[in-house]
Amino acid sequence: MVTLVRAPNPSAMTLQGTNSYVIDCGEGEALVIDPGPPIDAHLDAIVDAARARSLTIRTILLTHGHPDHALGAPQLVAATGATLYAHPRCKVAHDADLPLEGDLRAGEIALQIVDAPGHTFDHAIFYLPLERALFTGDTILGEGTTVIAPPGGAMRPYHRTLQRLADEFGDARVIYGGHGPVVTDPRAKIAEYIEHRQMRERQILDALGEEPQTIPDLVRGIYSPQRQVLWPAMARQILAHLLALESEGRVVSRPLGRPMTAQEAAILNPRIEEIVGPQEAAVIVAELGTELRLDSLNVYSL
Repeated sequence: MVTLVRAPNPSAMTLQGTNSYVIDCGEGEALVIDPGPPIDAHLDAIVDAARARSLTIRTILLTHGHPDHALGAPQLVAATGATLYAHPRCKVAHDADLPLEGDLRAGEIALQIVDAPGHTFDHAIFYLPLERALFTGDTILGEGTTVIAPPGGAMRPYHRTLQRLADEFGDARVIYGGHGPVVTDPRAKIAEYIEHRQMRERQILDALGEEPQTIPDLVRGIYSPQRQVLWPAMARQILAHLLALESEGRVVSRPLGRPMTAQEAAILNPRIEEIVGPQEAAVIVAELGTELRLDSLNVYSL
């Protein structure tokens, strides 16, 4: 019933590439989740996957509006005449809003639509009861963890979304994530994701318990020096944790009162466009929220 079509856009942010899914809805209809990037060969592969099963694509759903998931949608709509649905908060032009916390019918199936803020505020997750299948977009990936970065995402809503998945969908049989392989033990994967975020928060609080620190200090102390290319992504994750902790009164911050060093500036405000091409840069900027510049070097303490 579900066919995975992976886009040829591998990168540090997209893993092997963005996963698009073609679902047989019965009655000769197909539904596509996340058309992916605007790569002609990939969009042709989606259409071919439906045609190979004598299906016509009538419905397209977006899990969220990040470029690697959504920018191919206009082309696929033009090629198929399908109706494009997205979260009410999604800025990508779409034909209709997803019925959050309700069902969306296509052919003979009904998908449960789950409002799933955290990775972004326009994120939805889809549950297909017939297959006990969760389509989690970038909320849960097939391998590794996902980026939670302000201003587009926030840590506490993400925690609540993960806990909801654990509470309400513990009997799911499979997770189809936005990147990486298919997950065949959803309960264990959701628990792994929850524990990872709890572990990272403990590490931050333990570090601040020793002495006040800046975000670059925390990055250098928590993450491996062999993975410096990922330090800007790690910095934005730590920022998301710190914003949550500060809003709860568990952490306080103040400006350090000195200019950033070159390394601190590179960690906090990476010049993505100077490192990669424009298409990949757009994905990275959206994921890391680097349009939000951190011009003040703050020090955090308990």
